[in-house]
Amino acid sequence: MSGSASVRSRVADHLLEIPRSGIRDFFDIVSTRKGVISLGIGEPDFVTPWRIREASQYALDRGRTSYTSNRGLLKLRQAIALYLERVFGVSYDPETEILITVGVSEALDLAVRAVCNPGDEFLYHEPCYVSYPAVVRFAHGIPVAVATRWQEEFRLTRAMVEPHVTARTRALLLNFPTNPTGAVLTREELEGIAALARERDLLVISDEIYAELTYEGMPQTIAALPGMKERTLFLHGFSKGWAMTGFRLGYACGSADLIEAMMKIHQYTMLCASIISQEAAVEALRSDEDTHRMRDAYARRRDYIVSELNGMGFPCVLPRGAFYAFPSIGSSGLSSREFALKLLDEENVACVPGSAFGAAGEGHLRCAYAASMDDIQEAMVRLRRFAERQSASRR
Repeated sequence: MSGSASVRSRVADHLLEIPRSGIRDFFDIVSTRKGVISLGIGEPDFVTPWRIREASQYALDRGRTSYTSNRGLLKLRQAIALYLERVFGVSYDPETEILITVGVSEALDLAVRAVCNPGDEFLYHEPCYVSYPAVVRFAHGIPVAVATRWQEEFRLTRAMVEPHVTARTRALLLNFPTNPTGAVLTREELEGIAALARERDLLVISDEIYAELTYEGMPQTIAALPGMKERTLFLHGFSKGWAMTGFRLGYACGSADLIEAMMKIHQYTMLCASIISQEAAVEALRSDEDTHRMRDAYARRRDYIVSELNGMGFPCVLPRGAFYAFPSIGSSGLSSREFALKLLDEENVACVPGSAFGAAGEGHLRCAYAASMDDIQEAMVRLRRFAERQSASRR
């Protein structure tokens, strides 16, 4: 047996079946090129607001470099509880129902591992963030995709979910506003899904990381609906709305028994989130001004990029949240990966192929408008030029 084969045999079977992230694979290619305009990575182009950075610096200057409680700083959990009640209308006990995590990614992993028995099924809507099916497989669960379509603005309804519910279904993963489509659910759609969860005794794991980037009206969560707080794990964090990606700070809220189960895993793996990041987050929650300013800037970019894409013949639903446009590129005659690679090769513009977000994303392209307006405008000039060449070549 060769050395490489011997090493490969030591890797867990279920891990061998999980592909690498389609986003990261694509950006491994992007990283080999110079002068690329990137509409690819879902990271705010804003620097973390000064008052938040100053809070982290002040904490460091005061020698705040120790561990915290496994659950996180109590003052941060208290600030989160006040914020969620004010913005979302849902109340959590900061002592027992809130856990501070290393980003929402850890919160998602903890949530699934805390409730998954081998063979349990987890429903999720697709196109979706790349982690959802992988995290379920890591926990020896079975991910079950519920396809959404651009013709319905990528929204999710009870009628779409219900046929996929079986006796083995454990939970439904929700992410609205959604990465990569920017879709947002109406109150009526949330109520329909909530009714299904109550009737079929389903847990809902709701990833609210883009909630502050809701463009019309206030953000809303399924956890605030009647009978849903006790059967929802509410996951949130600071990366997107506060431009704090590098702080790696998230949190989970839910019933005391579920949070305790998640904390058990957390204390043996991560132990606690960075105290400096937690101090910064306390300051972040003192004001909504920064998140509103960034949201308004994204809204202007959104309106521009969607208008441009539609004008090029790439139908694009107006995103109601997050900072992604997800146009259909079916008219090009290319697969989403072929389109993205040719666009990169010929025009030095990086967008993520829709197929990276599951089979339902094929035929689309994710264009993140978390970039400067100058870069977005130049990217649209190049994309139009590319589209015109493609059109001419098919005549």
